[in-house]
Amino acid sequence: DGEGRLSSCGSAAREGEEEEEEDEDEEEEEEYPGLLGHGEGVTQLNTPTRLPSTLGDERVESVSARGWHSLALTAGGAVWSWGSGVFGRLGHSDEHTQWQPKKIEALAGQ
Repeated sequence: DGEGRLSSCGSAAREGEEEEEEDEDEEEEEEYPGLLGHGEGVTQLNTPTRLPSTLGDERVESVSARGWHSLALTAGGAVWSWGSGVFGRLGHSDEHTQWQPKKIEALAGQ
């Protein structure tokens, strides 16, 4: 938005979910965790909704969103990530899912 805050909308459910017949537990495991950036359990937003995180009150300049994770670059050069941390793809030196944006400390000051 004009203030440099992030909004998201859409679905974090896997593609073709309505076509396949699986039990509910299996479907839950195959959602893209944290993709929308609104916290655990938020898997669908029908209208653009501001993320609850203010990203340290820094203005967002650029965003990249992929199937399993998203990144935001702030005006101050900080990089924030959220989504699935499988294989360490979020840059936090672990494989934890981030339900909301988290600053990548390893890139601070770069």
